[in-house]
Order: sequence, then C-alpha cells, then structure tokens
Amino acid sequence: MAFATDYRRIGIGFLAVVSTAVLMWFGNGLVPWWPLMWFAPLPVLLFASRTSWWGAAWAAFLSSLIGSLSMWQYFRAALHAPPTLWMGIYSTVALVFTLAVLLFRALLLRGAPWSALMAFPATWVSCEYLGNLTTSNGTAGSLSYSQLNFVPFLQLASVTGPWGMSFLLLLFPAALAIGLYLRHIAPKQALRIVGASSAVVALVLIFGAVRLALPSPRQQVTVGLVTSDEPANVDVAAEGADLERLFHAYAGEVEKLAAAGSQVIVLPEKLGVVEDPNTKGTDAIFQSLADKTRSTIVIGLVHVSSLLSPRPVKYNQARAYVPRGPVLSYNKHHLLPPFESRLKPGTTLLLLPEPSQSWGVAICKDMDFTPLPRQYGEAGAALMLVPAWDFVVDRVWHGHMAVMRGVEDGFSIARAAKGGSLTVSDDRGRMLAETQSDSAPFAMLVAKVPAVHDTTLYLLLGDWFAWVTLATLFFTLAQLYRSRNSRTYQS
Repeated sequence: MAFATDYRRIGIGFLAVVSTAVLMWFGNGLVPWWPLMWFAPLPVLLFASRTSWWGAAWAAFLSSLIGSLSMWQYFRAALHAPPTLWMGIYSTVALVFTLAVLLFRALLLRGAPWSALMAFPATWVSCEYLGNLTTSNGTAGSLSYSQLNFVPFLQLASVTGPWGMSFLLLLFPAALAIGLYLRHIAPKQALRIVGASSAVVALVLIFGAVRLALPSPRQQVTVGLVTSDEPANVDVAAEGADLERLFHAYAGEVEKLAAAGSQVIVLPEKLGVVEDPNTKGTDAIFQSLADKTRSTIVIGLVHVSSLLSPRPVKYNQARAYVPRGPVLSYNKHHLLPPFESRLKPGTTLLLLPEPSQSWGVAICKDMDFTPLPRQYGEAGAALMLVPAWDFVVDRVWHGHMAVMRGVEDGFSIARAAKGGSLTVSDDRGRMLAETQSDSAPFAMLVAKVPAVHDTTLYLLLGDWFAWVTLATLFFTLAQLYRSRNSRTYQS
C-alpha cells in the first residue's frame, strides 16, 4: 500500500511538472500565448500543497527549468552563447521560482493563507526588480512581457510599471491553488481569497478597458520606417565603397517614404562604421535629404571619434538630421555584452523639439530598461524614435518589449529593426502598424501615430510598486517566522 501511495504521488508530481513546464514554454517563450501564463504555476502550486517540501522543491525547479527551454534557440542560434550561460541564467530563475513555491507552501500549511497568497508573487517580483537593478538584462526576464497582447491588462503598466503586471499574473494562480486546497477545510476562507483576487483582476481590466476607450489625441505624426535584411546589408558595413553604396541605397528609400508623406523617418541601428572626420560625408548625404524632403531622418551607425581623446572611442550612435538644422547625435546607453563591450556608453538624452511637442531618440536595448525611457517621459517626449537590431528569432519577444515603455511613460514609439520588425505603437500599447524586416529587399512602413505626451502615475511615482512588493516579501517572511510552530492545515 505504501509503495502504491508513493507511485501515485510520483505520478501526480510528474503530471504537475509536465503541465507547468508546457504552460510556461508556450506562455512565456519567444512568441508567448498570454492566457497560458495565468495558469502556468497552478499545477505545481497544487502539488506543493500536498507533498513534502523537497518534493515541492524538485517539482518547482524542474518545471521552471524545462519551461525555460523555449529560450534555448535564442541563446544558441542568435546569441551563439555556450550552454553554460543558458544553464546559469535559467537555473537561477528556477531557483527563484522554487523559493517562491516553498514560501507559499510553508505559509499555507501553517495556517496563513493570505500571507501565502502574497508571498508567491512578492518573491518573484522582488527578484525581478533586483535583477533589473543589478544585471545587464534590465527588465528582459519579466513575466509581464508575456501579456503585451492582452492590451486591457497592459494598461496596469501605466500605474505600476511591469512589476504590478507580474505580481497580479502570479497572484491569480496562487489564489486558485489556495481556494482548491481550502475548499473542504475552510470553504468560506477559500471563497474570500478567490473572490478578492478575482475582484482585483476585474478592477484592473475595467481600468484598462476605460483607459483604452478614451479618445485618441487628434495631433498625429506620419512616420516612415525602412530596413533591409539583404545579406549584403545585414552586417555592419566598414568604411569605403560598400558603406557609400549602402547609404545611397537607403537614401533612395528615404525619398520614397518622404514622398509618401513621412514627417520623420527612422533607419536601423549600426548600418555601418563612420570614423572622424568622414562623418561629414555621411552627414552631407542625409542632411541634404532632410533639407530637400522637409523630413527629420534618424539613422544608426558606429561612430569612431578621436576628437576628444588621444585614443579612438567607438559609440553605437544615432544621428538625427533635422531640416535646416544642425546634425544631432545620441549614444546608446545600454550596450549588449559581449557584442558591444568595446563601445563606450552614452550618458545624455536627445530630444528633437517640434512646434508643439518633442521627439526622443533611443537605441534598441535602451528600451529594455525603465529609468532611461522614464527620463524621456519626464522631459515630455511625445514620440520615441528607435533604431534597432534584433536576432530574427526574437522579433516578437524583444521587438515588442519597447511597447511597454510607451504605456509606462506616455509616448508613442516608432522602431526600425534589422533582423526583426518595423513597428509603430501608441501610448496605450496598441500596435498601429507592423511589418517584418525581411518582407522585401527594403522593407518599408508608413503610419500615422498620435504625438501627444500623456502623464501617467508610473511616470510620477516610478517604481513605487516594486518597493511595496519588497516590503510585502519581508512581511511574509516575518509571518513565516511567527508561525514556525504552527501546523493548522495539513493534507
């Protein structure tokens, strides 16, 4: 009989691991299907409440690690990273998930279901936030990005940033697990927990629906985006005939976009290497175009400067050409290791003043972090112009990440990426237009986008919710200590 019970528990544990891993794989991968993440932790949470702590630990760790295999292709095919890097990162992620499950289990079995409810999301989100502060990946590991297509829920980012979205995303399955566990032991308590959690989700979705229903601003800008994934155009072109040919080819496409009514035109990141004093030749091509077409043009290149230092300094730079104005430049702040380790990061913003608004400039990975876009929001940017370069397989996952910055900080975004997509989104996170960069030899996109800055609560208060989450985690840990001798609920 004991053997039969053990085999039955092992079988249930196996099903829990497989179920959670599958839901995580498809719910939080390179092309996430957002409904799945609302239920992904549920099988492991249910199993954890009915097994030993070590059984819960193994189930949580394995399910998270297996579910993260959806990112294997990105690490190997795109980043060309060794398997040890993937293992190191996602073993840490699995460990965080395991600690969250164990804290949930301990508090639930000790008769503190409300603390268990808060502990599970608080553990995860606290680690998300600390990782954002201490690693070069910024917010890239946040579960909130799995919900970018759930636009009513995405509006929560305007209040809490990504942290509130991740918190509620994990609170919901924790509430279901507690409700199912307590339905026979304490049915009224179970009903209160599930009902309160469902009410919070409903209020958030009502808020999102109302925010989306508000009329869009009438003031709009026509943006034009262009990029090429042709083999000869994908790599960073060195100075010389190839780079000149590439710039003239792009110049021809820019003229087409301007003829289609584009007021601002964005080209991709790192088209080529330009070394002082040869920037004058590049500037002459695009400044004359800006003057001729009356369009603002933003291009990305690698600028090698020797003017301010005895040794050449390389920047990942965006250069902006304003009609009848001086050439302006912005240097990327957040560089991608190891590919950009030899480049120098920038430290300043670039705002292009317009008659009734301002446009900001950032580059690719800059939009993975919350502080820099928030600075643009505080400066009143209505539209962000973002040259970028993705890795094809991450065109959805990373290519859409910037959308959340627009919701958080109240601006629209025009992003042109090699190896990815051309995207235009508004300050509500709605994708107004999108086309893949490999859809034509020179893929182009023209779209009208609202260009009015919107002040949000997140813009005013910053990462307030992350700090509340950290305080909640400390409270639940204190509750765990106080209840260490309690064994109120047992399966």
